[in-house]
Amino acid sequence: EVQLVESGGDLVQAGGSLRLSCAFSGLTFGRYAIGWFRQVPGKEREGVSYVSGEDGSTYYVASVQGRFTISADNAKNTVYLQMNNLKPEDTATYYCAADRPEKITIAVLRKGGFRFLDHWGQGTLVTVSS
Repeated sequence: EVQLVESGGDLVQAGGSLRLSCAFSGLTFGRYAIGWFRQVPGKEREGVSYVSGEDGSTYYVASVQGRFTISADNAKNTVYLQMNNLKPEDTATYYCAADRPEKITIAVLRKGGFRFLDHWGQGTLVTVSS
């Protein structure tokens, strides 16, 4: 059974940093990709970034490019999202998801694509104060 557990969410001032963790189990990372998504109440979940376990490739949506960094530690079965220069508009519940790389890619890039993913964590809340 695939399980994902996020942690690291907190209240931080604008300009600050946080590192989110997504601990995974029940999957062979080399066959999956893991993506980070975020959701604000009343809005649809949106893709933020992903890392492919197949080839290590990464992707960031434009709004976080240059501020967020995704990485994977295979020894710890954990994917991280380092978030720097946080802005109030980054406030959201952040979720990680695991699936085949092609599905994660589509989910991060396309509106509504998250609906087709099978494995999700419970989410961690990030609040950025101005």
